[in-house]
Amino acid sequence: MTHHAPTPARLLPWAGPEGKPCYLLTDGSGRLSRAADTVESVQLRMAGDLLDHVADMLDDPDVTSGQLRYVLARMSEALTDVKRIAESRGARLLAHADGGPGR
Repeated sequence: MTHHAPTPARLLPWAGPEGKPCYLLTDGSGRLSRAADTVESVQLRMAGDLLDHVADMLDDPDVTSGQLRYVLARMSEALTDVKRIAESRGARLLAHADGGPGR
């Protein structure tokens, strides 16, 4: 009988009902893993685009407080997404370093 180390759960880049985290037990090669990879890529690209937009707004002396509040809300959402991605990827790196899947 061969014993394999359990695959750690992957934190997915979206929240479930009531904002709770979603996890996936996978080896990283399935359809849902690829969908999560795609969502992460989109979220990171959108965060980068938002940073560019914020830089432009900060250079604009005519920007209104309403515009700043709106972009700050979007920045908060983007930072939440990026934080979740970082936590997910960090956990997978640690699992790999500890002799988990792929080692």
